[in-house]
Amino acid sequence: QSPTRILTHNTQSNSTFTMTMVSAMLLSSLLTLMLAAATTAFSAPTTAKADIAVVGCGVLGTSLCKQLLSHPDFASRSITAITKSTARHDDIRKQLLLSEADSDRFVVKTLDDVLQASSSFQDIVFCAPPSGFDNYPSAVKEAAEKLRAADKSGSFVFTSSGGVYEGKDGEIVDESSPTLDPETNPRSGRMIYAEQEAIAVGGCALRLAGLYTLERGAHSYWLKKCQETGVQGREDGIVNLLHYDDAASACLAALKVGPGVNAKRTFLISDGNPTTRKGICESALKCATYAQYSLPRFLGPDDGLKGKIYDGSKSNDALDWKPKYDSFDSFMTSLI
Repeated sequence: QSPTRILTHNTQSNSTFTMTMVSAMLLSSLLTLMLAAATTAFSAPTTAKADIAVVGCGVLGTSLCKQLLSHPDFASRSITAITKSTARHDDIRKQLLLSEADSDRFVVKTLDDVLQASSSFQDIVFCAPPSGFDNYPSAVKEAAEKLRAADKSGSFVFTSSGGVYEGKDGEIVDESSPTLDPETNPRSGRMIYAEQEAIAVGGCALRLAGLYTLERGAHSYWLKKCQETGVQGREDGIVNLLHYDDAASACLAALKVGPGVNAKRTFLISDGNPTTRKGICESALKCATYAQYSLPRFLGPDDGLKGKIYDGSKSNDALDWKPKYDSFDSFMTSLI
C-alpha cells in the first residue's frame, strides 16, 4: 500500500476509536447520574425539613395531627406524634382514622424513643400540659434544644394559656397586656417561664382560652358535678372559650405562616365571644347531652371579681385564622 493510503486508513481508525471512546464515556456518565438519582429517590430517608413533631398527643395534639394529615398545604409532610408512654398509641391511631396513604406519613412514638434515635424535626408544636412534667419550663427547653433540626429554620409553637394575664375585673386584655407575677403566682408562673423558653429559641407562644369539647370543659363539670354543691364564682363572671379543634387549627395556622411571622411572638387565641358562667350552662342545656340537668346555683358574691375579656383580633389577623365555632353557644346549638 502507498504511504498516503496507509496514513488515511490510520487516521480514519483513530477518529473512529476516539468517537467510540467519547460515546462510551458519555454513556457511562449518564448511567452514573441515573443510578444516583434512582438511589436518592428510593433509598434516601425523609429529611428533617419534611418532618413535623407534635409533642403531647392528648385531645389537642390528636386534633392537630388529624388536621395536618388532611390539610393540602401539608400533604408532603410527615408527622410524628410524641407521647410520654405507649398507653394511648392504639387509641390515637384509631381516632385519626388513618388511610393507607396517611399511614406512611404518620407515626406515634414515645419521647424516650425519639431522643434515643436522635430524631430531629423542622417544625415542632409543644402542646403537652404542665401536669405531666416535674419541671415544665425545662421540658419545653429540652424539646427545643434536642428535637429541632440543626438549621433551626422552622417553627417552634408552644401552647400556653390566657390565664397568665393580670387583668381580672372586666378588663380587656390583648397580646401585650401585663401578665401575673410568676413568683407570687406559681401555677401561672410555670406557664410564663415555659413561654420564655419558647420565645428564647425563636419560637412563639399561643395563649389559649378555656378549651372544651362536647364532653370536656367547665360546662360538663358544673352541670354534672355541681348540681348539689353549686358553682364557685358569680354567675355573670366572664369566661373566654375555645373549642379544642379551633385551638388545633390555630396551631396549624402558626405553622403555615412560618417563623417569618411567628418567631418570638405571643398570640392570644379565643373564639372572640366571651360568655359567663351562667351563659355556659344555659347554652349547654340546649343540647340533648345535658338536657336532663338543671341550672346550678352560683355561689360567688355579686361584688366578686368578674374576670377578663380576651381581644385576640391582632393574632387572628397575623395568623390569618378564625375559629370554626365563633361562640360556645353556636357550638351547642349546632348539635341540636
